[in-house]
Amino acid sequence: MPDTDIALSAEDTKLVTLARSARARVGATEGAAVRDQDGRTYAAATVSLPSLSVTALQLAVASAVASGATLLEAAAVVTENADLETAGHAAVRDLTTTAPIHVADPAGALRGTVTA
Repeated sequence: MPDTDIALSAEDTKLVTLARSARARVGATEGAAVRDQDGRTYAAATVSLPSLSVTALQLAVASAVASGATLLEAAAVVTENADLETAGHAAVRDLTTTAPIHVADPAGALRGTVTA
């Protein structure tokens, strides 16, 4: 369950905005964005094809890694679900154990932040 006592920085608010845009652009179930150790951001939407299913957060992490990222500073997911999905959570934790993962609703309101 996300912690609801965390306030977003301006940089993390940008991640929520990017995640919302990625979700809306293709009408996906979820949108996500991550920021790497150099401040670069990567946004993605859920992919659901007959031969391939990837969560938005998994795809955002994969894009960051494919561009050379070795550490994530923060992540954000925009979803209708109240909780963070486990596959994307695991993908972020593959690169860092400390980055906050912000979970927001489709309107961009923060539902909470996962820190573990």
